[in-house]
Amino acid sequence: MLPPPPDPHPEYHDPAAPDTLYATKPPWDIDRPQPAFTALAEHGELHGRVLDLGCGTGEHALLAASLGLDATGIDLSAQALELARAKAADRGLEARFVRHSALDLATLGETFDTVLDCGLFHLFDGAERTALVTGLATIVRPGGRYFLLGFSDRQPGIWGPHRLSRSDIETAFTDGWRLDSLEPATLDILLDATPVAAWLAALTRI
Repeated sequence: MLPPPPDPHPEYHDPAAPDTLYATKPPWDIDRPQPAFTALAEHGELHGRVLDLGCGTGEHALLAASLGLDATGIDLSAQALELARAKAADRGLEARFVRHSALDLATLGETFDTVLDCGLFHLFDGAERTALVTGLATIVRPGGRYFLLGFSDRQPGIWGPHRLSRSDIETAFTDGWRLDSLEPATLDILLDATPVAAWLAALTRI
């Protein structure tokens, strides 16, 4: 058996157990919103009750809160949620952070007008991806929006999460969703000055 090719980013580690994931700063925790989501906010695309899905340390929930919106973040990492709550307190912002699985959204028992997903969808495949999409259908109100930002198959190399193709996104959201746009974007990370190639998808629940 051939050895695996060298990883061009030896600092990168695949997501670990939730309780240890933030023991050291992960590469996606950049202490500010992703530019693609900042642009959405600046263009007035965030409305009503906002959910930051897999929120980590909460930058996108806090972005929504800074606009005066009802903002919630969910994550499985208790450590990340504590960091998010500390950020909210330091910035004088009102946001709620809840420990909950993104693969069991129906049991959250809430609905939202806007859901932001930065780097979560691209972690899942197969049954887990189906569970995420099924759960989203239970929490996004009719007419509500889901914005997905994830690694693109245009990104060279082998390190990092699954690289999404256009087809991955289009085929996942065929039942009860309208794909409004699917555009090339970027993800800022700590490992590189050059942003990572990404897709930004905007979908409406119908």
